[in-house]
Amino acid sequence: MMTNTDLQQRRETAIPRGIATAFPVYAARAENGELWDVDGNRYVDFAGGIAVLNTGHRHPKVMAAVAEQLENYTHTAFQIIPYEPYVAVCERLNALAPFSGPAKSILLSTGAEAVENAIKIARAHTRRAGVIAFTGGFHGRTSLTMALTGKVAPYKKSFGIAPAGVYHVPFPAEEHGVSVADALRSLDLLFRADIDPSDVAAIIIEPVQGEGGFLPAPAELVAELRKIADAHGIVLIADEIQTGFARTGKMFGIEHSGVEPDLVTVAKSLAGGFPLSGVIGRAEIMDAAGPGGLGGTYAGSPIACAAALAVLDVIEEEGLVERANAVGARIKAALEKAAARNDAVPVAAIRGPGAMVAFDIVSADGEGTPDAEATRRVVAAALAEGLIILSCGVYGNTIRILNPLTVSDALLDEGLEKLTRALVAARA
Repeated sequence: MMTNTDLQQRRETAIPRGIATAFPVYAARAENGELWDVDGNRYVDFAGGIAVLNTGHRHPKVMAAVAEQLENYTHTAFQIIPYEPYVAVCERLNALAPFSGPAKSILLSTGAEAVENAIKIARAHTRRAGVIAFTGGFHGRTSLTMALTGKVAPYKKSFGIAPAGVYHVPFPAEEHGVSVADALRSLDLLFRADIDPSDVAAIIIEPVQGEGGFLPAPAELVAELRKIADAHGIVLIADEIQTGFARTGKMFGIEHSGVEPDLVTVAKSLAGGFPLSGVIGRAEIMDAAGPGGLGGTYAGSPIACAAALAVLDVIEEEGLVERANAVGARIKAALEKAAARNDAVPVAAIRGPGAMVAFDIVSADGEGTPDAEATRRVVAAALAEGLIILSCGVYGNTIRILNPLTVSDALLDEGLEKLTRALVAARA
């Protein structure tokens, strides 16, 4: 039987270093919020495949739906021979759209595909090319989405000049010393110095920045972006790839702002671990692209569509939107206790809506300086405790928690106890 060590050696020989792996442990099996590696070690999973598993590993309803679909057909290419599961998923997404009026949706495979197609649709609708994104944002690793991403290392470094027409505005965050007023002034300066609003097709924003550090977009900012978009005929895109499907205590994160976007990109937890993404949008905007302008060979896989229909059922039947708020409150209470300890690494800025919770690791000198090295120690100590967690953030000092929303209170508490022990162990 292969071990973690054996597989790590094979990986280093077969796979380029550009594909980074957080941990040298290899999955053997998983169930809901637990995972076992090939050496037989058990882990509580607080990473969820980077926010893909809101309904947990191998939810029984998802597995049953996939098994049923496998008995019928696995692929036809929707552009050649269409199929009902694709239509049904789009109908469900349209009904959930966080905006008023008729909606239409398309299905794809990855989050980056969803973002690229949202930009294509916005450009087709407006007949403009410019796109505005925010510093710290993450939108993908393809050429266009890499350009939209507001962080150089590791996503842009050594990959050459980005496509033209993409501009960035500072994202407001107290931790970074940027206010909403600062961001709006920068946007106004951008319109004066670099691109006229009449040349902007879209503004794209994450309701809560993911890789950027789980920083919620202030409702005041989103409201102003809506006004600016309306005044200049700009399409407002909510990138819900990480925030969607109950994670934030709403079906979509943008709902916390009370603002209606024009397009919404979705992926990750839509299909419970199967590759599926999409764009939900106002019907008149979605119809801007001509026949054949959108699609993809594997876009909207029938297997993934079957999984997605089951996922949407589970979210509704198990009350996962409400569950996210209960889970988040439990996590924050445990983190507040950990932050009050004097034998653990300093914890600051506990934040996030619903169960999209994060906190920062800062220096022990009382200055509150981001401490990326201590953060790495926490992640390593957690793994030794049998807990999988991930770091993120502009300064690499944020710990994010993305456990399944289907997790039991007992397993959640076990994971939080492991996290507390890791915070203590990492105090150097």
